[in-house]
Amino acid sequence: MTKLSVNINKIATLRNARGGNVPDLLQVAKDIQQFGAHGITIHPRPDERHIRYQDARDLRPIVYTEFNIEGNPQHNFIDLVLECKPEQVTLVPDAIGAITSSAGWDTLKNEAYLTEVIAEFKRNGIRTSIFVDPIMEMIEGAKKTGTDRIELYTEAFAHQYSLGNHKAIEPYTQSAHLANELNLGINAGHDLSLDNIKFFKDNIPGLLEVSIGHALISEALYLSLDNVVNMYLQKLK
Repeated sequence: MTKLSVNINKIATLRNARGGNVPDLLQVAKDIQQFGAHGITIHPRPDERHIRYQDARDLRPIVYTEFNIEGNPQHNFIDLVLECKPEQVTLVPDAIGAITSSAGWDTLKNEAYLTEVIAEFKRNGIRTSIFVDPIMEMIEGAKKTGTDRIELYTEAFAHQYSLGNHKAIEPYTQSAHLANELNLGINAGHDLSLDNIKFFKDNIPGLLEVSIGHALISEALYLSLDNVVNMYLQKLK
């Protein structure tokens, strides 16, 4: 079964809109795990506009499934990850002030930098994954960095799928085959939803984990969080 990690950034966004602690981020993380999700994902950004660095520290003791921290490996982020020691760190090349992730790493141009950062995390027993587009050269470059996994950036697939273009899955399937040949684990995320997740999963050999936040939290407004988590789990079998 492909594992489901729920990104709770949007819960933090809602909390921060009014100040205080409603909704309670920690309680939501506990609930999501109780509902059956396999992990909790957060993506703190330098301006802390949703997840705060302190949230990562507060979540660490209560995440008993898999804790995945995403972000651009700048100094403060690296220090936070080494302090919290999540089960997985996912490296994303976010520009400062970016609304959301918009591209994977150029693993060729950034090979030396990524190799150094990944080695530090692995020395501390933290599994590493790096965000990549479904481009063969980028996946081959990822292998050279020493990363354990890649996370396929799925926005392009999701957009084209919504337009009825099912052939948009092809570069992702090809990328998955290459990653399997290179002994790279495969994660995926960005704009995956109840509408497209089963089709995506069924066409990606060796898909280990998906990280889903915006769509899942939005769907939960209509269908309830417990129900939506279990709907994803059924589609990921």
